[in-house]
Amino acid sequence: MPTAIAVTSTDLVLPPTGPGTPQAAVLPPPESRPLDASLADMQQLLARYGHVVVVCPTAAPPAVEHRLRAVRALLESDRIALVRTDLPPLGAAVLVRQLRQLAGYDFSPGVLASAARLLAHYIYAGAVLGSVSRLDHVPVSLGSHLKGWLPGAHFAVLAGPTPQIVRLGSRSGSAAGSRSAAGSRSASGSASGSASGGEHLAGPEFATELLLARGQLQTDWPTTTLVPEWRIPGPVHEAPLPASSPGWWGTGKLVEFAAYLPDPAVLHQLVSSVRREACHWCGMELIGDRCGFCAAPLPPAAPPLPDPGSRALGPGPREGGHALGTGTRTARPALP
Repeated sequence: MPTAIAVTSTDLVLPPTGPGTPQAAVLPPPESRPLDASLADMQQLLARYGHVVVVCPTAAPPAVEHRLRAVRALLESDRIALVRTDLPPLGAAVLVRQLRQLAGYDFSPGVLASAARLLAHYIYAGAVLGSVSRLDHVPVSLGSHLKGWLPGAHFAVLAGPTPQIVRLGSRSGSAAGSRSAAGSRSASGSASGSASGGEHLAGPEFATELLLARGQLQTDWPTTTLVPEWRIPGPVHEAPLPASSPGWWGTGKLVEFAAYLPDPAVLHQLVSSVRREACHWCGMELIGDRCGFCAAPLPPAAPPLPDPGSRALGPGPREGGHALGTGTRTARPALP
């Protein structure tokens, strides 16, 4: 029985890549669903799938998170994982689809929930923006704010894995659509569609596909410049712009993009290659340094035992001292 992948918005549901990709369960927003109905929805998912992994962006309204926590608390269930992600809307949707792909394999619910943090590091999510004056989720320097006042200034912004902002040429690809990537850059770096000062967005060092979502900004920069620079071999796919994207990026004049690992077999190999641990609190399997269900961090590794043949250094335990046994339980961690 596959683990259910649930989301807090239809923006997070992309078309499946194949017939084996499970669907995602969309949880209605709190303002459109009373609490007892939300409880019934979650009970049905638990009864059908056994475990539920809910992906909730950190940029979602606070009421969404409060409802999820209330549902989990009232059901007193340890089979609901609340996964938060800082990715922008299109990147978060890609992450959800990858989790859906992995849900079709034999991964345990704990591994699937904790895999979200691992997969997010392999998603290069960004956008081309007409302005960065209202961009709050990526650090913006004073220089970038000032350059934003120049006529026709556009910016290529990378939100993750490492934030980066690059100012583009004055027309940002409007005239560069018929040029090659090499021809679109002049020696001074000021050609249309090129990055000023010779800067480029740091791209992935592995094969990816690119997904675009077009807003009100007219630019071909992602396809004419970013694709060759990042050596993306496959076709460029397009999706509708998520409704939450203008708010996340601070402007409706944008083209959002996300480069990602498209092959489910590669994703399976990536997750399978990570060492699995058992959560010391809830017993779930996990990868990485934190449980996806109870948020308990992985305890530090025990110090190596001293060599029996060598003399122990330093004073022994004080008289009357007490040692904690290995079965002592630490305080319960805060739930995610």
